[in-house]
Amino acid sequence: MMTENVTENYRNKALSLIAKMSLEEKIRMVHGNELFRTGAVERLGIPALTMSDGPCGVRQDFKPSKWEAIGTSRDEVSYLPCNSAIAATFNKEIAYEAGKVLGEETRGRGKDMILAPGVNIKRSPLCGRNFEYFSEDPYLTKKMAVPLIKGIQENDVAACIKHFAANNQETARHEVDTIVDEETLNEIYFPAFKAAVEEANVHALMGAYNKINGEYCCQSNHLLNDVLRNKWNFDGVVVSDWGGVDDTYEAAQSGLDIEMDVTDDFDNYNMAEPLKEAIKNGEISESELDKKLEHILILMQRLHMIGTEARKNGSYNTFAHQQKLLEAAEESIVLLKNEDDVLPIKVKDKEKILIVGENGDKKHAPGGGSAEIKALYEVTPLQGLQMELGGNAEIMYAQGYISGADIAQDSGWQAMSLKDQENKDFDKEYAEKSKSLREEAISMAKEADRVIFIGGLNHDEDKEGYDRKDMSLPFGQAELIAELQKIDPDMIVVMIGGNPCEMQSWVDSVKGMLYMFYNGMEGGRALAEVILGKVNPSGRLPVSFYKRLEDCSAHSNGEFAKKDEVVYREGVYVGYRHLQKAEIDPLFAFGYGLSYSEFEITSGKRKKSTGKTTEISVEVANKGKYAGAFVIEVFKYNPKYDYKELCGFEKVRLSSGEKKQVSFEAEAVDEDKLYIGENYRSISLEV
Repeated sequence: MMTENVTENYRNKALSLIAKMSLEEKIRMVHGNELFRTGAVERLGIPALTMSDGPCGVRQDFKPSKWEAIGTSRDEVSYLPCNSAIAATFNKEIAYEAGKVLGEETRGRGKDMILAPGVNIKRSPLCGRNFEYFSEDPYLTKKMAVPLIKGIQENDVAACIKHFAANNQETARHEVDTIVDEETLNEIYFPAFKAAVEEANVHALMGAYNKINGEYCCQSNHLLNDVLRNKWNFDGVVVSDWGGVDDTYEAAQSGLDIEMDVTDDFDNYNMAEPLKEAIKNGEISESELDKKLEHILILMQRLHMIGTEARKNGSYNTFAHQQKLLEAAEESIVLLKNEDDVLPIKVKDKEKILIVGENGDKKHAPGGGSAEIKALYEVTPLQGLQMELGGNAEIMYAQGYISGADIAQDSGWQAMSLKDQENKDFDKEYAEKSKSLREEAISMAKEADRVIFIGGLNHDEDKEGYDRKDMSLPFGQAELIAELQKIDPDMIVVMIGGNPCEMQSWVDSVKGMLYMFYNGMEGGRALAEVILGKVNPSGRLPVSFYKRLEDCSAHSNGEFAKKDEVVYREGVYVGYRHLQKAEIDPLFAFGYGLSYSEFEITSGKRKKSTGKTTEISVEVANKGKYAGAFVIEVFKYNPKYDYKELCGFEKVRLSSGEKKQVSFEAEAVDEDKLYIGENYRSISLEV
């Protein structure tokens, strides 16, 4: 239900326009007429609706009917931290500001709808698009997505949440049937979508490629009519994923409004000529088409695309945007280990610092699939450290390993995206190159005063249309880390990526370790600031880091990456919920993250519940020597499922020695048992 209630004027205007339209004009508005644009009805002053990917920024421009880049400089934009990085901040204000940046840049680029954010739950650490999503936890996902959506839509553009629903694997994503019960959908996979509709008043929603319980999501009567339209009262626009519609009749009868695809055969989309002929033949009522037009025309009025109200102009690549994205990047970095206080590093004059790892000097913006960004710039970790240290330290670089493929995908990859992608095989030449790079890094490490390893994943592994086969750390990095540790036992390890990897063989011997999700155009600068102590890390893990893949319930209790039918036998026991129930220790827990300072929760209390929320008041003290930010996490015990689940969080900033009383709301009622701490495994108080 929209808080910006649709006025009778909006609806009456829409109905008046519909009454003047021919069938051909109506059809033009409900399907792609270009790869990212619907058709216009110029004689009535109705413009085309222009859309763009994606969650990490506004995607580059393509030719109207070919997946070929326009090739000018005007579509270079700000590259945002991915949604996983935004979630790792545990800061709702950061999410809102990131949304404002994305909305302003969307409008500045002349777009009407940004296909973001992705709010699917991270069911498995192998899913190729996890970096586009926030978390394994529905509460954290919705609490970060809602302010992000609000920030986007302040700019007379529509946010389009995706992919509805239970779109949790890339393997066979166009055919797979997800078998999941309604209770699990309502507890785990629906809450973020529901909150986007009811709390953020999101203007648009995208259907998923997969089926749920036998129905294709983009034309599902149950999902789009029963749940979305009737139960949640959504009156915005529903867009198909590109190529997600399978049947004209089912699409027409469902809550879908616009069909988009990756092909240039626009007239033969299911909701183009086939729909027109079905209406002419009396197989489908024209009133079904009119419902879709009503949603589209109301949206256009909300965005001031038609009517007399002035529309916001937008802007992109501003200094203010870059500063906001730097702040988001700084707050997203997670300190996982810091034995003997090896971090932050204290650099001596003329010290030789060796950066090892392909991710130390790799740009991630151009990869990942539809989330690819043509960034104005991207600061790599190597560049960031050099910028922060200047000329008083000698920074050396050794690639150390090779991922085997250029990060940039072929320009025509999207036209082939209806087929599963496979990673490239690495041949003898690759093996020889890897050995040479490893030997070079080891030799250079012997000459350095300190070593920083920067590795992890990249968009060869984290990308649309592809799921990883296992959790192993790729490209021979584990062996390289072990060799380098023999030379520098205090070596700092930085992992970058969109998913956790296995670390069991080397993590115990590492003293200092940081994790950074794909962190946008200022990610390298933010990482350098954290390593050098100019920024105190305050990120928290929005996902569980498993010791073994089998510790994840999708792989132990359910199914993943099957090509016909995937059964979610684990039910609600996803992520840390399963770990609690099964009494499994994670490598690093959901909500975990260290600081250079020491924080303590000294007291906590709750006030009487009002409706579905309870006010929590907590006193926090910073007992360390560094100023920093601390995340207070509130969990409630769910007796039905026998686990503690996140129901509230707040980020508070304190100077060294400062004590502060913090009040915030948790999603709980009087009878709920509440626990306050740093994460579900580190409870300080029961209130």
